[in-house]
Amino acid sequence: MRLGLLGQVRRVLAPRGVKVVQRVQRAYRYAYLLLAVIPAIGQLRWHWIPRMKQEQLKPVLEQWALAINVWDGAGVHRGRTLSELSGRRIIQPAYSPELNPAERVFEEVRRAIEGKVYPSLEHKRLAAEQFLTACG
Repeated sequence: MRLGLLGQVRRVLAPRGVKVVQRVQRAYRYAYLLLAVIPAIGQLRWHWIPRMKQEQLKPVLEQWALAINVWDGAGVHRGRTLSELSGRRIIQPAYSPELNPAERVFEEVRRAIEGKVYPSLEHKRLAAEQFLTACG
């Protein structure tokens, strides 16, 4: 999941005739959240990486040593260096995020932290980590 300071406007309820004003950030700074859901033991693992590149994904995945990796069809997920990892690799069919439990967690994280203005990317990362810690 790419997490950045490029804010998003959310729908809100307001009385008829009241103008809704939402603050939005416009800073192009990002971090990537690598998330693993292990349903058998009900555990979440996560790690922050600066770029979504195979060279940065592989060390984290080697450390985690997961039995199965479920990916969407993004090019970085189908790379040759990631195919060298131990464990089974499953590439999802197109347009099927509902098959990946991590996608549901990503959506929950987005709902919990988006729509607010943060002083820095680090503050937004901390808010995401607090939410993930509370989830388990």
